[in-house]
Amino acid sequence: MFISNIKIDGFKNLSSVNIDADKQINVICGDNAQGKTNLIEAIWLCSGIKSFRNSKDRDLINLDRQNFSIEISFENNLRKQKIEYKLEKTTVKDKYIKLNGVPLRNSSDLFGNLCCVVFTPEDLFISKGSPDNRRKFIDICASQIKNSYRKVLNQYDEILLQRNFLLKNIGLGKSSPSELDVWDEQMSRLGSYISVIRYIYTKKLNIFAGKLYNEISQGKEQLNIFYESSVFKSLENRNDYNGEMADEYLSMLKKSRQEDIKTGFTTIGVQRDDLICNINGLNCREFGSQGQCRSVALVFKIAQAYILYEETKEAPCILLDDVLSELDAKRQEFVLSRISDMQVFITCCEDIKLNKNKGKTFYIKKGRIINGQ
Repeated sequence: MFISNIKIDGFKNLSSVNIDADKQINVICGDNAQGKTNLIEAIWLCSGIKSFRNSKDRDLINLDRQNFSIEISFENNLRKQKIEYKLEKTTVKDKYIKLNGVPLRNSSDLFGNLCCVVFTPEDLFISKGSPDNRRKFIDICASQIKNSYRKVLNQYDEILLQRNFLLKNIGLGKSSPSELDVWDEQMSRLGSYISVIRYIYTKKLNIFAGKLYNEISQGKEQLNIFYESSVFKSLENRNDYNGEMADEYLSMLKKSRQEDIKTGFTTIGVQRDDLICNINGLNCREFGSQGQCRSVALVFKIAQAYILYEETKEAPCILLDDVLSELDAKRQEFVLSRISDMQVFITCCEDIKLNKNKGKTFYIKKGRIINGQ
């Protein structure tokens, strides 16, 4: 899969951007605050996933404009395709999205079409950061492979919100504990399904990332990744998320009910789970050095691309947003060598010298492409 053309206008500070992309390497070069990351963000948005900057919809539109438009033409193994994404300030809740001229109801319907893997400087700390960051990572990865998974996550989040609101009311004497039953039953089924999907993906991640980490450490260190559930002692060979697993999940919710009422929130469930990364048997979050944590982040992202490639039979587009400047020469070479058969977009402040006849460099200033070669 590769992007052939990108047109962006009115998206943050970007104006009249028109890029005919190279099938291999595309360098977006410019000073800070000129629009490099905005361009990467616009591409990522068209993959069907929310902004990696957590930008609100209204903030995506240039302050001096009433709308933005993004058009991305790309090709996969089967055909040429086109995504059109528009947003108006006056109707910011209504997105105008088309895939090959066919209107879509929302951005998540773009899942599985333009497949991308984005890597930002913040991702370098995924193994050291909060469990929430690791849960988001694995959920995005799984959603790219199984489109329906995102809907289940959204349903679970809505139920969790309602349950936590009810817990607070029970604590204030405004509601009865028995009102939790209906929410607990729904949460148990959805939570069991999420646990299974996450566990299956973690096993794949452990295989791919483990091999890559062995390479980057030159065989000196071993990386093992585990999914830590707050509900299930073991998830191996378990998939009865509508039966036995749901019953077990429900039983755990009932056991923690008094504690939940006391604290005012749900203390167990997939929203409390974590992805554990061990290097030579030691938890990377607690004992990993900065170099080890960066290496873990690198192999996570490359493994994500490899798994997506294996599952979809399409090479994803790699978006490296100012990451190479954060890495030493050894890790830079490792990243680029492992994604050499995929299309790459790289943002940087200093020009990267490309091999002759390989790749293109685009220079950006004040949101406009001022030169491309």
